[in-house]
Amino acid sequence: MRGGFRVLHLVKPFLWLVPEVKQPDRKIPLRSKVGYTLVALFIFLVCSQLPLYGIHSQTGADPFYWMRAILASNRGTVMELGISPIVTSGMVMQLLIGSKIIHVDNSVREDRTLLNGAQKLVGLIIAFGEAVVYVLSGTYGSVDQLGIGNALLIVAQLCFASSIMMLLDELLQKGYGFGSGISLFIANNICENIVWKALSVATINIGRGPEFEGALIALLQAMFFRPNKVRALQEAFFRQNLPNVSNLIATALIFPIVIYFQGFRVVLPVRSKSIRGQQGSYPIKLFYTSNMPILLQSALVSNVYFISQFLYKFFGGNFFVNLLGKWKESEYSGGQFIPIGGLSYYLSPPTSFADIAANPLHVLFYLVFMLSTCALFSRAWIEVSGSSVGDVAKHLKEQKMAMIGHRESNLLKELNRYIPIAAAFGGMCIGALTVLADFMGAVGSGTGILLVVTIIYQYLEAFEKERAGERRLGLTSIFY
Repeated sequence: MRGGFRVLHLVKPFLWLVPEVKQPDRKIPLRSKVGYTLVALFIFLVCSQLPLYGIHSQTGADPFYWMRAILASNRGTVMELGISPIVTSGMVMQLLIGSKIIHVDNSVREDRTLLNGAQKLVGLIIAFGEAVVYVLSGTYGSVDQLGIGNALLIVAQLCFASSIMMLLDELLQKGYGFGSGISLFIANNICENIVWKALSVATINIGRGPEFEGALIALLQAMFFRPNKVRALQEAFFRQNLPNVSNLIATALIFPIVIYFQGFRVVLPVRSKSIRGQQGSYPIKLFYTSNMPILLQSALVSNVYFISQFLYKFFGGNFFVNLLGKWKESEYSGGQFIPIGGLSYYLSPPTSFADIAANPLHVLFYLVFMLSTCALFSRAWIEVSGSSVGDVAKHLKEQKMAMIGHRESNLLKELNRYIPIAAAFGGMCIGALTVLADFMGAVGSGTGILLVVTIIYQYLEAFEKERAGERRLGLTSIFY
């Protein structure tokens, strides 16, 4: 324990460099929480549209195209890095704590402060490193074209934007708003993509003349201006290479399916050992680790895509590079590269029923990969996130709670019957629902739809919990 404290104490001299949001000294009313959450979202939206000053060019394929949705980033803006520094620093600290390299006692205020400061400090270092790599890799033009001044200015803009995102995330997590900034920004990015695919008025020509990109706008155009209404309706519902109405219907169907599975849980009855007659319950949800398995799986695949694209660009003739992935530029994806062979192809979801029929091995490999990785990530995450059997048992003992009908010595055994199974099976269910969304042709990707549904559901639960709390206190608000 002492060695762990010494590791944390190394952060102390640098805490003055790290911005911090103070803990609220009173309970934040529901109306104020909604206001803070909306302000945080507004700042994120502004940053997502604010172009970087000083960039020279931004042409060609986007090497981070596959990671944009889950990292809530926007190319060419100050939100280029998105929430990547926050997510990466959080995972690094969780791994250090889970592997017992750093020992943290959450009951000690100083430990919590040092851990929070260390995580933000690591996030700032990661943001600086990523910003430097972006500039040196020529993403915005060569350093010679940019000039040293502009290069440093771009790095400074990206680091400042990352620090703002960290503060917004901390603001919400400390109780001023709902949920976390990470979830809020990811949900916003994916919802924005869905709305764009439905209502975009941008025109694209894929050989049938100019068409609107938005599925609903294209449907209206076809019904009003095409002489053959039956064919127009067929094209609007099933057109290829552009969003269609059937994609939107599939997206809408996935929402209630995921919400239905969210309701599955096992409720363990517990009682207080210190207060006679006081009873309660400890729910173990089917989605025990929430959307974390699909988030980690997406990050893994995105990094495989990035490495494969980079190697294929420079060593496309190498056998082992081709084994990792072959790529070609898509005519209809804004110059983005899509996998056509190798491991990267088999890790990508089938794009249509024709693709499913043409290559069943691809479908089988993708299905097995999704189910197994989501189950493994979910099972591993409980060990490093403080939600394992031992952690839950320790928490219940600290709260002086015991399971009704069981001896205290059997607590670990009883929890072990549910938590590992809920983690693994819940992860598999998340993977299966993602595959179902991909096969149905949901807008964007199955991963994105699963993320946004689980995040929105969490926000609704938090909102209802907060509203119920105000009811009990006899408070009134505009929402009740």
